[in-house]
Amino acid sequence: MAGTHPYFNLPDFTQPSPPSTPPSLHSHHRCRPSDATKGLLVALLGGGLPAGFVGPFSRMVYQASRLPSMELLICRCLFHLPIALLLKLRGDPLLGPPDVRGRAFLHALLNVLSIGCAYSAVQVVPAGNAATVRKGSSTVCSALLALCLESQGLSGYDWCGLLGSTLGLIIIVGPGLGTLQEGTTGLYTALGYVLAFLGGLALSLGLLVYRSLHFPSCLPTVAFLFGLVGLLGSVPGLFVLQTPVLPSDPLSWSCVGAVGILALVSFVCVSYAVTKAHPALVCAVLHSEVVVALMLQYYVLYETVAPSDIMGAGVVLGSIAIITAQNLSCEREGQVEGC
Repeated sequence: MAGTHPYFNLPDFTQPSPPSTPPSLHSHHRCRPSDATKGLLVALLGGGLPAGFVGPFSRMVYQASRLPSMELLICRCLFHLPIALLLKLRGDPLLGPPDVRGRAFLHALLNVLSIGCAYSAVQVVPAGNAATVRKGSSTVCSALLALCLESQGLSGYDWCGLLGSTLGLIIIVGPGLGTLQEGTTGLYTALGYVLAFLGGLALSLGLLVYRSLHFPSCLPTVAFLFGLVGLLGSVPGLFVLQTPVLPSDPLSWSCVGAVGILALVSFVCVSYAVTKAHPALVCAVLHSEVVVALMLQYYVLYETVAPSDIMGAGVVLGSIAIITAQNLSCEREGQVEGC
């Protein structure tokens, strides 16, 4: 009967009780971000933000030295080739296992086409608008392809964020599409938007193919194949379709180096993120590239940014916040319920 009252069998409140831990503390310790949240954060910080610098830097190179798009793609591919040393050190085949080699090459080809279209588009249309059309088309196509081919559904909050980010892109690029000039200038501008759309379509297909690849060293293998396929396709195309240019000013070389490094970081982060989260959500989070590109377009390139661009960028940022917060809150709720 120690510790209880002898008549009423009640706890003896004169005895010290062991300290209790608030239930919120347990929930806090057990709350961990889900794989989807990790993927979206990697896509945001490592994929979208660095990629936002690529378009403006590419346009700066073109304005300074008229560097062709294929030559810039060749320079970028050169940064991917040293990954072969990592594969050799690990004893992995450079081209991937034989049973998935065809899909790995298809993934590299789609990414090369996507980047080539993007670099060509930023030479004739503003960098922010080119990034807007490319990311918007990749988001819509990724959602449709995932629903049709993978039968992957999205929650209501995800659809809200996805549609909101697409609406923000329409707000940004809509006024520009409605005021295309007639003649040669308008034709080149329309062609630039078409190339940006095709680049987004190729990007969504590439992400879907990458999700089907499952083998050790998948990420470094596809990164190396991107550089290899890009060189094999761009070098002949450069001499047949365009004229090689050797930049002479330090600004052009600096921008080329920055494009290669930032694009490699973005490529690796996006490839990782798409294995953790829905490809449509990854593409929606990558819309942060548009916001960065618009800021550089205004402050660095001194190109006009319309009020609709600012409004659309705000809608995009709000949609990204909805998508990220919803995935984080779902994991936290599941952890608490499991306590």
